[in-house]
Amino acid sequence: MDKITKPGNKTVVIIYMIIDILCAGAGMGVPIFCIIMGFPLGWFIARRAFSSKKDPHSIHTTILKASFLASAFTFLLMTVIWGRTIPMLFNPKADFQNFGHPFILYDPKISFIGWLILMIIISPFLQLLTIIFASFVTLLRIGRESSDRV
Repeated sequence: MDKITKPGNKTVVIIYMIIDILCAGAGMGVPIFCIIMGFPLGWFIARRAFSSKKDPHSIHTTILKASFLASAFTFLLMTVIWGRTIPMLFNPKADFQNFGHPFILYDPKISFIGWLILMIIISPFLQLLTIIFASFVTLLRIGRESSDRV
């Protein structure tokens, strides 16, 4: 277990960035795999924070900081992928019906706006929630394992 949680910070960040880009690509711009990746990432962050710090406050702070950084990278990635379509909103001749997004709000332009909000803002927030959830479930599990050994 220590071999997994011991690499340096720069190595871990680079590996995460590569995996997050691959997950976004596998979802063809829809970050469903990035959100799902939040579960193993939360486990990793909690294990790493627990092995390096013993104060609960510093462990929780480390988890929240790492979660926000991971979510911020996904936000940046989604902004790069979907942000280039925002100027379509100001083009009166833009064809929203044939853009390829689902019509979730019955009107093509409003559905497009909803789709952009979902992809750029809500999806990274969902990834943040999955990372935090998985981290704290992992901490509960680690706490139970350490209390069973005593």
